[in-house]
Amino acid sequence: MNELPEFVSWPKIPRWENDHVIITEKLDGTNAQILITPFGEVFTGSRNQWITPEKDNYGFARWVQENIDEVRKLGHGRHYGEWYGQGIQRTYNLPTKRFALFNTFRPPETLPEGIEIVPILYQGIFQEELINEYCLELINKGSRASPNFMNPEGICIYWKQSKRIHKCIINK
Repeated sequence: MNELPEFVSWPKIPRWENDHVIITEKLDGTNAQILITPFGEVFTGSRNQWITPEKDNYGFARWVQENIDEVRKLGHGRHYGEWYGQGIQRTYNLPTKRFALFNTFRPPETLPEGIEIVPILYQGIFQEELINEYCLELINKGSRASPNFMNPEGICIYWKQSKRIHKCIINK
């Protein structure tokens, strides 16, 4: 008799009604991650690969090494975010680079020195008109990540139930 293959069920479909979302400003930099092992080892990565100060991505790995004591305060796990600012994509008129975590659930008071969270524009029940409202706010008032920067990229909408993120780019 043949052994049965592994059974994979169809995933549960989240309800549309009353779906909570978090809308954040989409930063235009370069994707970055920090992995901290249970033993305190620290690894840095770009979107597609591990990086080092010798094989870096806009100086992110070097910055992590230079700030290793603060970075370790993030705690065990993977910490994804955007490395943005001076010399990266839109630059945001910043004299330096910054690291902003995508994890909007982390309390700001627990952030190590020099690490921020992407700007949260809205949290609550999804309403379609919010997409245009927050894109227009960024167009008219500029970036929340860098006040007076008038060319923000757009927004990200995080759907809590399905744990999916969608982006809306301004000027596209």
